[in-house]
Amino acid sequence: MKAFILLQAQPFLFEWWQILLAATPVLLLIILMGFLKMSGDKSALITLVVAVLIALIAYGFSFADAGLSVVYGFLKAFFPILIIIIMAIFSYNVLVHTGNMEIIKQQFSSLSSDKSVQVLLLTWGFGGLLEGMAGFGTAVAIPAAILIGLGFKPVFSAVVSLIANSVATGFGAVGTPVKVLAEQAGITDIQTLSSHVVFQLSPLMFIIPFILVFLTDSSAKKLPGHILLSFLVGGISLVTQYLAARYMGAETPAILGSIASILVIVLYAKITERNHPKDQTEATVKYSFGDTLKAWSVYGIILVLIIATSPLLPIRNMLSPLLTTAFKFNIFDVTGGADVARSVSISWLIDAGVLLFVGSLVGGLIQGAKIGGLFRVLGRVIVQQRKTIVTVCSLIAMSSVMDFAGMINILGVTLAYATGSFYPLFAPTIGCIGTFLTGSDTSSNILFGKLQASVAHATGADPSWLAAANTAGATGGKIISPQSIAVATSACGQQGQEGAIMKKALPYALLYIVVAGLMVYFGPRLLGGLIA
Repeated sequence: MKAFILLQAQPFLFEWWQILLAATPVLLLIILMGFLKMSGDKSALITLVVAVLIALIAYGFSFADAGLSVVYGFLKAFFPILIIIIMAIFSYNVLVHTGNMEIIKQQFSSLSSDKSVQVLLLTWGFGGLLEGMAGFGTAVAIPAAILIGLGFKPVFSAVVSLIANSVATGFGAVGTPVKVLAEQAGITDIQTLSSHVVFQLSPLMFIIPFILVFLTDSSAKKLPGHILLSFLVGGISLVTQYLAARYMGAETPAILGSIASILVIVLYAKITERNHPKDQTEATVKYSFGDTLKAWSVYGIILVLIIATSPLLPIRNMLSPLLTTAFKFNIFDVTGGADVARSVSISWLIDAGVLLFVGSLVGGLIQGAKIGGLFRVLGRVIVQQRKTIVTVCSLIAMSSVMDFAGMINILGVTLAYATGSFYPLFAPTIGCIGTFLTGSDTSSNILFGKLQASVAHATGADPSWLAAANTAGATGGKIISPQSIAVATSACGQQGQEGAIMKKALPYALLYIVVAGLMVYFGPRLLGGLIA
């Protein structure tokens, strides 16, 4: 009640038409993609045009600032998102080109004949590791592409990869979202903030693995095994992530949690396969250590490069300033009433997209491909991704226009004001909206981190707990973010099916946000001194 009174005492700044217009691009995008089944590139382009017109007519945005916002958005789309999408798909196509994808497929199949184990290992384990180290779409594109190579249907591969790429994104790209959140919310205790994020996501560490294995095989006889595997994976994820967050900070929870999950899944697979031996008529192929090393050289080199240039090691600071390109902008921010400086910087020696390209190229040469053949593969990938390029550029530009024109701020403040004393229940929804619009957990924290902390100060809540709620919700928004869906459809060759994939993923995203909201609302009561 105290929170409700304090919030209601603040004068509400927006008219109903301002709120409706601010929500129009979001609603339009959902209608075009989800209900009219329009392709992602057309939906995104139309929505961008509508957002620009609303910003110009209703919010007093100038033509010059609208143009700069669009250009700024296009550059953010290319660096790093589109570069990573293209290079991640290139890495998969290199393996197909050299024939080594067949070895990887055989090894996954030989590890376990259980399709559920294969899906969980690739999406939650390997995908989580990619997210923890690189982020920005790699954890969706690469697992989805490998799943298709293993014989799974494209739409299924896209959906499970999207659902899996949720919890780990809170600490993705070596903890970047949480570190940015701490800066925006004025929080100095990174360990406490990180452990709050883990607490709020803890139920989902059990729920999401269960959803993944259940979607793979929903038969009743598999249910006990699914529950056991989900409990084991969720338990090790929770313990590992909490210890890493509490005692190390934001950089390692996703990385260490994913490695621990991989070990548990592999151990479970070995035990269950021993108890249920394969059909002796099934042909198995043994590969030498050299063949295995060569087959995994593409992904192995990529992982080594990503780890070597991560913030965990000093080499990043040494290489970062050596070869850098920066694009700087001064754009009027309607909310602040003044110009703000923005920039898009590319550190070419540590850029994730460049690392993917180098790893794919060197790995391909090790596997026996010719340099000319590899560049022809890359050329075909770029041509195939032309619709994805339009989609992602339009979506990021739209989010930039909405941000500078104050439309995203209006949506967040309106939700905070309308929910009153139940605000903590809806705090993750704000983070979800931010990720849905921008495609990035980090961007959502930039947009709404200060808002969450401000509401906490106004209501007497713990600023660290409510700030963490933004990231908890933002991770759920990744499941249905149009940018993430564009990555998935590109990796699976399903361009034009964005609406269908969004409809399949939407129920799981809604469940995710409900669970996160309940955890944020009841967590302080349930956990008591543990989160202090």
